[in-house]
Amino acid sequence: MDYQALYYKLFNACTDVLEALEAQNYGQAKALLIAAQQETEELYINTEKDA
Repeated sequence: MDYQALYYKLFNACTDVLEALEAQNYGQAKALLIAAQQETEELYINTEKDA
């Protein structure tokens, strides 16, 4: 399992979310968090299937 790739994806998403929060764009921040959660979960599930 390549946890480093998951970490980078989530870290980058957190950076984007923080920027959206700074701009008080709460809807975008929420959408970014949801997308990051879904993408990393899908990546994790697909990686586990391939192992």
